Amino acid sequence: MGRWEVHGRCGLMAFFFACFAFGKLTGCPDEDPSLVRWSPGHDPSRKIVIGWGEHFLLAESATLHSITVTNGGRLVFADIAAVPLVLRVRSILVDRGGQVHAGSEMCPFSSNLSIILYGRSDEAGEARDPVFGRKFIGVGDGGTLEIHGAPKVSWTFLNHTLHPRKIGGGQKPLWTTVKPYKFTRSWGFRGIIVHLIDPATGSILGVDRFDTYQTYSESVRMASHLSNLPAGSLVAIAINDEGSRSLEEAGLVALTRLGATAVRSLGFRHAWAMIATVGDVGSAVEAHSYYQGKHIPINASVSRLVRIHHSGYYTVSTVSEWRHTGAEQGGDMWTKWIPWTPPHYGTLALKFLELHHRRPGHVCRQPSSVQVRPQAGWQFDVRGEILYKKGRPFGVSCYQLQSASQLGCPPVYLRFLCPSTVRPSMQVEVLAVTEDTIVEVADDVTSWKSGDIIVVASTDFSMKQAEEFTLLPCRACSPYQLKIQGIPRFLHMGEKTDGVDMRAEVGLLTRNILITADMETSCYGNNSCEFFSEDTFGGHIRVEQGFRSMHLEGAELRYLGQQLIGHYPVHFHLVGDVDDQGGYSPPTYIRSLSIHHSFSRCVTLHGTNGLLVQDVVGYNTHGHCFFTEDGPEERNTFWHCLGLLVHSGPLLPSDRDTHMCRILAARAFPGSVARSRRDCSGVSAFWISNPNNNIIRCSAAGSEEVGFWFIFHHQATGLSKGSYPPGYTERLPLGTFLQNRAHSNHRAGLILDHGVKVSEPNERDRRPALSIISGRPHIGADRLKPRIPARIQSFTAFKNEGHGAWLRGGDIRLHDCQFADNGVGLTLASGGTFPDDDGATQEVRDSLFVGESGNLGTPGDGNVPWGPGSTDHQNRTLPHSTIYPLRGFQIYDGPIKVENVTFSRFAALKDRHVSAIAFRLNNNWQSCPCNNLSAVSFQGVPPQNRVFFGEPGPWFRRVDEDGDKTAIFHDEDGSVTSFPGSFVLRHDNYLLRHPDCVDVPDWRATVCSGSYAQLYLQARNPSWLRLKMVRDDYPTQVVTLKGALRRGRHYQQYQPVVMLSRSYTLHWDGPAPSELTIWPVNFNKNDWVRLGICYPRGTLFSVIWDIHSKQQKTTRKLDSFVRVSSLEKLTVSGSHRPRYYWDEWTGLLFLHVRTSFARNGHEFCSVRGCERVRIKADIPPHSGPSDCSVLAYPKYSTSPSPVAMPPRLVRHKHEFSNMLVEVKLQSLISREKSAAFAAATVDGRMVTQPQDGLQLLTLDAHSGHLTGRSLIPASSLFRFPFHLDSFLARAVRNNSVLILTSRGQLPLDQLVTPELLHWLRIPMTQVRANEQLVLVGFRGTVWPAWTCLDAGRYAAQLNLLIALPPRPD
Repeated sequence: MGRWEVHGRCGLMAFFFACFAFGKLTGCPDEDPSLVRWSPGHDPSRKIVIGWGEHFLLAESATLHSITVTNGGRLVFADIAAVPLVLRVRSILVDRGGQVHAGSEMCPFSSNLSIILYGRSDEAGEARDPVFGRKFIGVGDGGTLEIHGAPKVSWTFLNHTLHPRKIGGGQKPLWTTVKPYKFTRSWGFRGIIVHLIDPATGSILGVDRFDTYQTYSESVRMASHLSNLPAGSLVAIAINDEGSRSLEEAGLVALTRLGATAVRSLGFRHAWAMIATVGDVGSAVEAHSYYQGKHIPINASVSRLVRIHHSGYYTVSTVSEWRHTGAEQGGDMWTKWIPWTPPHYGTLALKFLELHHRRPGHVCRQPSSVQVRPQAGWQFDVRGEILYKKGRPFGVSCYQLQSASQLGCPPVYLRFLCPSTVRPSMQVEVLAVTEDTIVEVADDVTSWKSGDIIVVASTDFSMKQAEEFTLLPCRACSPYQLKIQGIPRFLHMGEKTDGVDMRAEVGLLTRNILITADMETSCYGNNSCEFFSEDTFGGHIRVEQGFRSMHLEGAELRYLGQQLIGHYPVHFHLVGDVDDQGGYSPPTYIRSLSIHHSFSRCVTLHGTNGLLVQDVVGYNTHGHCFFTEDGPEERNTFWHCLGLLVHSGPLLPSDRDTHMCRILAARAFPGSVARSRRDCSGVSAFWISNPNNNIIRCSAAGSEEVGFWFIFHHQATGLSKGSYPPGYTERLPLGTFLQNRAHSNHRAGLILDHGVKVSEPNERDRRPALSIISGRPHIGADRLKPRIPARIQSFTAFKNEGHGAWLRGGDIRLHDCQFADNGVGLTLASGGTFPDDDGATQEVRDSLFVGESGNLGTPGDGNVPWGPGSTDHQNRTLPHSTIYPLRGFQIYDGPIKVENVTFSRFAALKDRHVSAIAFRLNNNWQSCPCNNLSAVSFQGVPPQNRVFFGEPGPWFRRVDEDGDKTAIFHDEDGSVTSFPGSFVLRHDNYLLRHPDCVDVPDWRATVCSGSYAQLYLQARNPSWLRLKMVRDDYPTQVVTLKGALRRGRHYQQYQPVVMLSRSYTLHWDGPAPSELTIWPVNFNKNDWVRLGICYPRGTLFSVIWDIHSKQQKTTRKLDSFVRVSSLEKLTVSGSHRPRYYWDEWTGLLFLHVRTSFARNGHEFCSVRGCERVRIKADIPPHSGPSDCSVLAYPKYSTSPSPVAMPPRLVRHKHEFSNMLVEVKLQSLISREKSAAFAAATVDGRMVTQPQDGLQLLTLDAHSGHLTGRSLIPASSLFRFPFHLDSFLARAVRNNSVLILTSRGQLPLDQLVTPELLHWLRIPMTQVRANEQLVLVGFRGTVWPAWTCLDAGRYAAQLNLLIALPPRPD
């Protein structure tokens, strides 16, 4: 640009050609010399067609009816600094080689441009375009739309928590204690002035002046002073007048140690100022300005924000300057107007030396400003500028405004502002920030300017806590700080909390290019006014197939979208591949957009592949925000996008809320009654209908229902119908899902599940098309290809009222994920019901679950319940209600794998269950013994809250569904139970437990060893039966299964978990099914169970053994069962044929179900296929219920056989406050009463009772240590009335666990009184004389779940893991 400093964007005509060359190199479209300046004026009836050979540069605001750019025509918006451009138009259509440009990728549009789409939906006489409708920007076949606004950060994160300004309880804000301070000096106070400030309060601790102009000793004194300042204190330093002449090395070193860098460049009367924290060199801010003589003002000023508490700040400002002496009195003077006619039209610059020669005495030597006006007869808008050379005024130039095609100025008049002389001044000011708020963010946001509007996302359960703010000027702010107008109403987190990144997103809403719509003051016409009070007929942008080029970035889209299908803020409609696969170079993208206050969605991809959607903020919209429509949309990438405050809308069932759903379902088909929470209620920030799309670093920060929802179209829907075979998307691999976050969503942060109804409503199924339906995705599991796991990497979900994530189907891997403050952290669901499901491995590794974090939320929001929670019992916002049972990882069916996962801050309160590991409530589905947990750790989780199986009551209802009864998981390494290799199951599941199992009453569970698998039983004719299942060694303990399917299906399925190598009988509450298929699931080679199935007498059987291959979709018969004459011959060696035994007297058909082939990994079946037994029974007519239990037992009863528990892990001392204590109690007496035995074992230490009577042990309730032992002989108990409760009151200290065993025959009916049981916190139980007794009680204020007793005629036994109560504060 030569040697002159020129300000402005090619502002001087003297540099027009240089700028033009630069523009050509960088692709500035408005600098093309072939463009013709176009000023269409303001005529709302004028319809413009820009066609072949027409290349227009719109440089002035205009109002038109419509613009069509076609047949090679081109419309370019002029980028003129400081001149806002406004185009009001009903529609803009670009097609057939037409082009519209505002900036380019290499030359972004830097001025302000507004495109306002106007018009009503019901205007008579206004034709509606058959493709685009009304109020649109449309890109048709061959069209080009290139809009590139100024680059700005789209969104970032808070880096410090924003608190509502008032401290709880209405106390006085802490920052009001900062007292304002202002220190100003001029002549007579020469040197370097140092202020020492207390950073915690803003108080001035000291002021000192060092005249480093006069003497070197002052510099030495200053060095000593600065060296002795306390670390962490704040210093504000500035030069007044002159302070460099005697500033020697010691002073320079001392200043450099504070962080100064410019002090060695100081010269005569230079202005210099600095603020720094002592001991933190990087904290220094510094300004330096050279002295320019007595007429030119200079300024060196720095400011710094200091945070004192929460969101409280004060500013420290320091100024060193030379300012005009007459500035306050108006001392600067304008000269008279001087005529100037350039000798040749086009001469631009006039040197002051020449002007002084022509007009001596009329111009000062160093003017600070110039004004220019044309002479009479010249109608031009002109401007003048001072030209500088080496920082000094050199000359003056003149140029025409709004002209890029003409040179020079006409004859003009000039006048100059001549400054007065300057004087020194320095100032230090401390001022509290009170009426506004300082915001600290994670990224450099210097591109955000005063007047911009931002939104700060909610970090609580309610998305409605998102808040908008206007930015204010802030000289003291760093590049990472903002000053906003007003005070937050809600808490917005700005930091990691309990290891989880809960920082609020901060999104930019305003841009220099605005595309918006004129709106009416209220709803009208056919615009869904029954659901909306405001006008919802906004504008829209639509791109059609065959477009030539489309890139949209750096724009604000406000008031766009309509309540019409296909009319959205940005809509790519059936355009196919838009990247290099479609021949687009560069590939199509939309990025850096702010789409807000939208009436229908944000970005819609319909039949579109390969689109890049990057850095887009979607805020305050109705309907799905980022939306893929029909199912075939693939290879699209959503990169660093933000969706928040997403409301329901009426367009699709999944958009609708309950109210909309009911009304519109009834209209879709007469008599239709919507199940609103099933068919609708799915509005999402990201609605992805095909898994083969990428979502990277995106945030779903508040939706009425869901953050991210991957939903599956079994068939392509809408206009894409038939574009792929049925089931295609359900087995596609998942694209990249990396570093995403979801919070403040009602239903879930992330869902990978369900489908949509692909048929129209009819009598059989009245639901509207595209209603949400159940689905069975099994992503990445093409039967003919190797499996590809779906990877959820570094996902964060917090403050979602329902689920953090619900994921179904296929091989799913979650790694490095964080879940906190969700109603339920994570649920993994299998791909579907066996045998259609292929088996899966769903894994969670290296992740964190936090129950209730330090993010307490804001009280007083009526949308969110408020009550105590977590380990500290602090009040906080809560999901659903104050009694909702929080769960971290929820086991549904399986198989799943949880490894190296930490659970933190899960603590139940009275009337509210909380558990780190839990099971889905009211689950009628299967449960898998291959649910494996290992390397699990607990932090701030009381042992009683590690696991919970549910109990009857609110939220759990009756807990009597099949899945509730059969729930189970495998503790591989003992990190949950301290028994490596054990299984945790419901305490009353006698299909699985055995005598050595250890009960955990707090969990409603028992811990067992053994080998377990599943049976899948499929019953037909009839299909409405309940199955009663009994294990032979517990004949009185019946487990009844209702079946997983609802009544009315043509078959029913039962999925019990069974203990291998055990025998069971099966009974029915109605006529036995004539067809029964038995599939052994998760059986390894040679695993077996024996089944006795009840049928009526006289039944004839056909029993075959076959194997089903899902890959080949074939079934091959292996053999037929042969009948044998006795039960013993079922397993006799010598024959490989399968056999059955029919005990017609009891009505039991016995089968030995054994698998013959090995299986791989978590496949449900063997490598050869799924083995199964198929029974066809010819049942006598009019047979009654097939319940053989009365005849079967005791004939087939067996004694319970124990299975040794694995050795318990050794407990370390540091675990005493977070542990489970194992207690085993036994009291036995022979039937002849001749021999008796009693013992208590605590954590492996056995204490045997040596004589008849009672043995009492006491444990410290907080350490588990044995603290006392007492023996009461039987003779004392019989000789005189013995008041056991009085004895215990004296012998047992408070906060003690009491363990009691009896030996021999004792008067227990007199000893164990109701008063004693209440005192020991044991539920009321009647004990008879001469029974054997064991009990565990507690003396203290709480009532633990594990206090209990067992009594029996010959034996009493308890095996317990007891969770010690927390130590009182």
